[in-house]
Amino acid sequence: MNMEATPKRNMAHSVNSSTLADVLERILDKGLVIAGDIKIKLVDIELLTIQIRLLVCSVDKAREMGIDWWTTNTYLSSNANADKALVDTLNARIAKLEADAKAAAAEPVGAAI
Repeated sequence: MNMEATPKRNMAHSVNSSTLADVLERILDKGLVIAGDIKIKLVDIELLTIQIRLLVCSVDKAREMGIDWWTTNTYLSSNANADKALVDTLNARIAKLEADAKAAAAEPVGAAI
């Protein structure tokens, strides 16, 4: 009985397997942007447009890209109070200028001479 040996097939295994931690590290390091637009039209009349932009990255990467809105949000950062003080100062100056303008408008025209 002549039996021919059948060639063995090797299974291909992935050498570069990635764990969930590796994928998350890469996403946070490089960043991930998901963008989409939703438009609702009725008879060629646009009724609603929703633009969705999602950025997933680390805080360091976001700062590197110039995104740091959480540092000026008073609900998220205690350092944002310095900006609040500046806004309060500017509001006081505007109120003083408006009061001076009203007082100048109330004076008679010939009284300034």
